[in-house]
Amino acid sequence: MQSSRSAALEEYARARERLVRRLSARGVQDERVLQAIFETPRHRFLPEALWGQAYRDTPVPIGEAQTISAPGVVATMTEALSLSGHEQVLEVGTGSGYQAALLHGLAASVLSIERIPVLAERADVLLSELGCDRVEVRVGDGTQGAADRAPFDRILVTAGGPELPLPLLSQLTVGGLLVGPFGDRGGQELMRIQRAGPKKFTREVLGACRFVDLIGEAGWSAPSL
Repeated sequence: MQSSRSAALEEYARARERLVRRLSARGVQDERVLQAIFETPRHRFLPEALWGQAYRDTPVPIGEAQTISAPGVVATMTEALSLSGHEQVLEVGTGSGYQAALLHGLAASVLSIERIPVLAERADVLLSELGCDRVEVRVGDGTQGAADRAPFDRILVTAGGPELPLPLLSQLTVGGLLVGPFGDRGGQELMRIQRAGPKKFTREVLGACRFVDLIGEAGWSAPSL
């Protein structure tokens, strides 16, 4: 039993190594991001029946009509945050908790907000098991941010909203970055927003994408059917 478990862990490690090589070949350059992806057991964030799909570059369902994003998308968004290790990060949409686990290894602290209680609880337990002690998971409306912990150096939105949530912009430090997908439900643009001054923001489009709905007061009012 122990030897078969060890063999499985070694195979998952080899699969992560292959994934990192593919991501690097596709243009992911931040070595800290690639190392975090190699070190983080993505399969643990999936239903066990789907562990065999963990290291393919595809999204995977996690229940509650939600998905874990494809590793390439996760890597692109994480790299776009330009993390040095000293940042206070807000994540909107905990989902499986995988993105929060990556951020834990790349930033000073992470506050992750999830609107679906069962996902938040599941992610919180797993993150604790994996030693991610600088991640706090909350249940709530992530589009409203967390005024009690603001301002944030980085904000990552992991679901597609109709427009930039103003409460999140107001909670971003001057010089800080917000990365997320915004636009129509049929497809969004992945954007990087920098707060250049108290009332000045710059916008950069990183590419086309499609995410599950960002539900909340400053997002969509209900999931698409």
